[in-house]
Amino acid sequence: MSSAGNELNWFKSSHSGSQGDSCVEVAYRPGAVHIRDSKEEDGPVLAVSPCAWEDFLGRAAR
Repeated sequence: MSSAGNELNWFKSSHSGSQGDSCVEVAYRPGAVHIRDSKEEDGPVLAVSPCAWEDFLGRAAR
């Protein structure tokens, strides 16, 4: 992962496992939403547009 990932302000999902074993973190930027596995802070990061993220959340909520 690039050093830019370390500059993001990450938030853990409220739906992540309570044992710390199933954690998704999200960081918001004006042009992208970044998603990662919190257990792998230096691992891959998925970046999607804010519109795609909102669409995903809406569909997941249904």
